[in-house]
Amino acid sequence: MGLLDGRNALIFGVANDHSIAWGIAKALHEQGATLGFSSVESLIEKRVRPLAQSIGATFVEPCDVQSDEDIRGVMTKWQAAHGQIDVLVHALAFAKREDLDGSFVDTSRDGFALAMDVSAYSLVGLVRAARPLLKPGSSVLTLSYYGAEKVVSHYNVMGVAKAALEASVRYLAADLGPDGVRINAISAGPVRTLAAAGISGFKKLYGSFAEVAPLRSNITIEDVGKTAVWLASDLSSAVTGEIVYVDGGFNVLGVPLAE
Repeated sequence: MGLLDGRNALIFGVANDHSIAWGIAKALHEQGATLGFSSVESLIEKRVRPLAQSIGATFVEPCDVQSDEDIRGVMTKWQAAHGQIDVLVHALAFAKREDLDGSFVDTSRDGFALAMDVSAYSLVGLVRAARPLLKPGSSVLTLSYYGAEKVVSHYNVMGVAKAALEASVRYLAADLGPDGVRINAISAGPVRTLAAAGISGFKKLYGSFAEVAPLRSNITIEDVGKTAVWLASDLSSAVTGEIVYVDGGFNVLGVPLAE
């Protein structure tokens, strides 16, 4: 028996087979969950649907998370197909490439608003639309990064957006808790994903990470998936509003130095 047998999971944000969201999807599937996917329309046919089909998932819907109407539409279709949501995964973030290079002080006003809308407010929008489908014991997961807490070179406006995302997790935990619904964020170490490729200097950051992280290894999407299973299952039944680090212990270091 799997830890998630009989449970339904709706995952927003798979981009390709290197996505952290895909690592989570695989792990949830291996533990028995029935999965559905939503992503930006341009990725659906070429990337998302083939991945969904590879694990037998039939629910694949496009969604612009800047549109409340789009979000409601996905939730309505999900309710018709599967009823409740036991696990909701928010793996969404976006910022203009030029706002992830240079200095944070040069972030444009519209670039700041865009990053906050897609990367932080979309969590609020998804949870609000999904709330009628969430039941006691349901779990909401989102993805953060250490740049929300400390300054990371070239992370810039995305760090500020992730800080807002983490604060949103805490406030949503207070809102959802009386209904028996939990919400947590996973803060993963650097992982080679499509999103990471847009961050200037990522290759250098990734290359030195394993030399200084206490566990002396890079982080994989499988590592994140394992923690997602724990947070989605009853094993974490009293955990909500938390930022769970999956970074080999990097966040505990003060001044990391390679030996």
